[in-house]
Amino acid sequence: MQTTSQNFKANSIKALADPNLQQALGKMKVGFVEKRAKARAALPEFDALRDQARDIKNHTLANIDYYLETYEAAVQKSGGVVHWARDAAEARQVVLDICAQEKAKSVTKGKSMVSEEIALNEALEAAGYEVVETDLGEYIIQIRGEAPSHIIAPAVHVLKEQVADDFRRKHLHLDPKRSLVERKELISEARGVLRQKYLDSDVGITGANFLIAETGTSVIVTNEGNGDLTQTLPRVHIVIASMEKIVPTLDDASAILRVLARSATGQEFSSYTTFSTGPKRAADPDGPEAYHVILLDNGRTDMLGTEFEDMLRCIRCGACMNHCPVYGSVGGHAYGWVYPGPMGAVLTPSFIGVADGGHLPNASTFCGRCQDVCPMRIPLPKMMRAYRRKEYEAGLAPPAMRFGMDIWGFVAKRPGLYRLATRLAMGVLGWRGRRQGRFKTLPLASGWTDHRDMAAPSGKTFQDLWDKRHGARTTKDLKREAAQ
Repeated sequence: MQTTSQNFKANSIKALADPNLQQALGKMKVGFVEKRAKARAALPEFDALRDQARDIKNHTLANIDYYLETYEAAVQKSGGVVHWARDAAEARQVVLDICAQEKAKSVTKGKSMVSEEIALNEALEAAGYEVVETDLGEYIIQIRGEAPSHIIAPAVHVLKEQVADDFRRKHLHLDPKRSLVERKELISEARGVLRQKYLDSDVGITGANFLIAETGTSVIVTNEGNGDLTQTLPRVHIVIASMEKIVPTLDDASAILRVLARSATGQEFSSYTTFSTGPKRAADPDGPEAYHVILLDNGRTDMLGTEFEDMLRCIRCGACMNHCPVYGSVGGHAYGWVYPGPMGAVLTPSFIGVADGGHLPNASTFCGRCQDVCPMRIPLPKMMRAYRRKEYEAGLAPPAMRFGMDIWGFVAKRPGLYRLATRLAMGVLGWRGRRQGRFKTLPLASGWTDHRDMAAPSGKTFQDLWDKRHGARTTKDLKREAAQ
C-alpha cells in the first residue's frame, strides 16, 4: 500500500469536503463510543483487567526472544512451519513461494492489517493469483479499489447505498432487478458470492490477534465466521502476524480477550474466537493439510527498549480512533497509510520514518481520550509529543512553527520574562477584545482565525492566580524552579 501520509493536510481538506464520508463518520461516532461505555460499565473489574493485560504484554516484550523461540518450537511440534521475515519484502516472498510450491491458483483472505502493511494483495495479483477478501468490509473496499479506513470496520466510510451500487457493478451475473435496499439483502448477496470462493481456494491467509507460545496456537477474532472458513477449507493455511502478537499462555490470551471485544465493538466477546494449532491430524474431519506462520518484524525490533516500546502492546481494537475527534472528522484514508487515528500517529512514523509520517503526530488535540480508553493503557499522547520533538529536531517542522517554538522556548526558560510577556499579552489582547469578547483576525494567528474566532482573554494570568492562592514567589524562587 502506497503511503500518502506526507499529504495529510491535503487529504484532510478533501475528507472534510466529502458529504458521504461526513455522513458515514457521523454514524460511527455514536455507535462505537456508546457501546464501549455500556460494556465497560457492565464489567466492574474492567480497569483491573486493563492493568493485567498491560502487565502481560510488558512481561512478554521484556522476554520476547524467549517466547518467540518457544512458539516456533511448539508450531513445529504440531506439524507446522514458521518463517521469519525481517521486512515486508521478505514476508511477501514467503507467501509467493508457498503459493508456487502448492501450485495454487486462488487465495482467500481473512481480515489482516499486517497483510495491508506488506501490500500482499498487490504482490499476489501481480503474480497471477486470484485474491478474494472474505471479511464483508474488506470485500467491499476490495471491489471499490480502496484501502481500509478503520482497523475493525474497514468500510465504515461507505454508505449502504454505495455498497449496493458497487455490488450491481461487480456481480453482473445476478438479476439486475434484484432488491439491494436492506442491509440483510447486501449481506446475503455477499455471502452467496463468497461461499463458492471458499470452496475453490487453494490457500487461505489469515492474520492473528494472538500467538500463544506454550501451544503454538494462532487466535483470530471475527464476527462473521469468514476466518474459520478461510483457514479450514483450503488445503493450505498461512498465518501472517507481527512478532508482538505473541503471549505466553492460553490464560494470558483469555485475559486480554476480555478487554478486546469490549473496547472494539462493545461486545462481551466477538461471535467467533478461533484457536488453530497446526495442520489437521489423521483423525480430524477437516482442516488444512499444511500450516505456515510468517512472523514479521518490519521495524518492531527497533522499537524495543525505546520510548515507543509501549506501542507494541497495541491489540488493534480501534478504541483510540473511535474516540478521537480528529479521526472522527477526517476518517482513516486521510492518514495515508495502513494505521489511522492516534495509533497510526505513532506506528506510521515508527515504520516509515518521521520524514513521511511526521504530520500525523501533529494531528491531535491532545485531549487524552485515546489514552483513557485504551485497554492496554498505552500513553499515546506522550509518544505523539516525542515524535513532534523528533520532527522539530530533524528540521522537518514548518519554518514558521520552528521559529515560533524557538521564541516560546527562549521566553519560557526565563520565568521573569515569561511572566512579563503573559501579563502584556493578557493586558493588550484583553483591552482590544473587551467590547466583542473575541477576535475575528489577529496578526500571526491566521491559521486559527481563518476558520474560527479566538476568544479574548479576561481576568488574570495563571501565574498571578497561583500567587494569589499560594503566595507570591520571589525571583530567587523562580530561578530555582527553572533550574529544576
